[in-house]
Amino acid sequence: MIEASVVLDDETTSRVAMTDSAVTLLRTLWERHGPLMFHQSGGCCDGSSPMCYPAGELLTSDADVLLGRFDVAPDGGPAQPVDFWMSREQFALWRHTHLTVDVVPGRGSGFSVEAPEGVRFLIRSRLVDDGTDAG
Repeated sequence: MIEASVVLDDETTSRVAMTDSAVTLLRTLWERHGPLMFHQSGGCCDGSSPMCYPAGELLTSDADVLLGRFDVAPDGGPAQPVDFWMSREQFALWRHTHLTVDVVPGRGSGFSVEAPEGVRFLIRSRLVDDGTDAG
């Protein structure tokens, strides 16, 4: 498992991690689609699952919070991080959780790049003591 870098002010530990199987899938998807990003909205259409897009395909704004950056570029690939974003409204509800991106069999949303692979990304979460120390 890998932890994302800490990016939120006043925090010292990562808010989001990725299982080894998620890293392996992400590297395969990166080779096909180029640099990638995640967004967790909490809306309809698999809203509880993180959506994976080519980097920059989904425009983020002040309505989103960057929770972390993963360094998962394939061997010899560009050193561009994979950002993990969450809608600000969803973050207000999930502020006291640490998230782990995992992979499970089954088809998720057609919007996420892993959909044709017969697997989907899934969030596993655990509570943390307070919102300033997510780990």
